Amino acid sequence: MKLILLGAPGAGKGTVAKLLTELDGSVQISTGDILRGAVQAGTELGKKAEAYMKAGDLVPDELIMDIMEKRLQEPDCEKGFLLDGFPRTIPQAEALEKLLDKLGIELDMVVNIDVPRDVILDRLTTRRTCSNPECQAIYNVKSNPPKVEGVCDKCGSPVVQREDETEEAISHRLETYNEKTAPLVGFYEKKGKLLTVSATSSDEVINAIKARLAA
Repeated sequence: MKLILLGAPGAGKGTVAKLLTELDGSVQISTGDILRGAVQAGTELGKKAEAYMKAGDLVPDELIMDIMEKRLQEPDCEKGFLLDGFPRTIPQAEALEKLLDKLGIELDMVVNIDVPRDVILDRLTTRRTCSNPECQAIYNVKSNPPKVEGVCDKCGSPVVQREDETEEAISHRLETYNEKTAPLVGFYEKKGKLLTVSATSSDEVINAIKARLAA
């Protein structure tokens, strides 16, 4: 399957993507991962991206599209791919459309995971992450706490609340999402590609996607 997953921070895109990869071997692609991968591999594009990232600047769309073009042509994408958190803006969506046309790739659908704001705030403010960069295991103080408070089950490192997961930071991220990314819902709806699922359970989202693919 070839999907784009839309949804506010904390809507569960990453979880849904992981579950979908287990269904048919599609690969999960997030721009953060491919940028980090290109930087680690020391590719020409990776070096350009790294210069922006080190300066604390956003990597320009043109460069992201070049890296995305290379990524989508790798052999593991032949079974399908799930774009998690990309595109983020209408210009990125238009550039992606041109790229997919060029590569002869047809999207199956764009899934918009619609989760109420209060649920997102609750999910993200109670999320904790292992501070070890090699581990990064994710916990939730309510639904999935570590066995020993403040200590990672997997590697024993301290478990912390990320700076971008305080209530203030999350509210800001949600505002940015509503301003820049939410318009994509209308963009893809006009193209007849959109499936909106209003659900807080990943299983419900997966079932809705399966039903649409089978239709």
